[in-house]
Amino acid sequence: MMLDLEQLRYPVGEYIIPDLISPTLRDQWIAVIADLPGQLKQRIEGLSPEQLDTPYRPGGWTLRQLIHHLADSHMNSYIRFKLGLTEDRAAIRPYDESRWAELPDTPNTPVQVSLNLLDNLHQRWVVLLQQMKDSDWERTVYHPENKQTYRLDELLGMYDWHSRHHLAHIEQTFAQNGW
Repeated sequence: MMLDLEQLRYPVGEYIIPDLISPTLRDQWIAVIADLPGQLKQRIEGLSPEQLDTPYRPGGWTLRQLIHHLADSHMNSYIRFKLGLTEDRAAIRPYDESRWAELPDTPNTPVQVSLNLLDNLHQRWVVLLQQMKDSDWERTVYHPENKQTYRLDELLGMYDWHSRHHLAHIEQTFAQNGW
């Protein structure tokens, strides 16, 4: 089974902000975020170091980099939500994900460390998300890199997508390698 590069890069498609974000949709997105740590642990349990160092696509990150990236990204998201809830149109800090994935902590830290971090982080994040009022979801953050303002409900949708997107990368890697 050979997929084209776009399918390998975006196995669940690219994120598109829905026109209408209902409380039911938000609850579905929060459930995905709540389930991510367990889903990751289940999928990578028992992988060898060689398997963890397998890229999910040609020129792409290894599974090890992907797991550490999820921890990095979701820590940033949690902070972005807190900024959005406590500051008016908070400017959020962009960061170079690719360069972060190349830092020495990525190959030299067991993936279990990031899995544990995600488990604890997501517990706190989900408590925060579940306690937000309808008006909180309309609060905004400003992303200076792409000069765009996002409502917190739109940001939630991005991280639901981000979670599913990278879980699909792991599933793709298993399928392509016959694991």
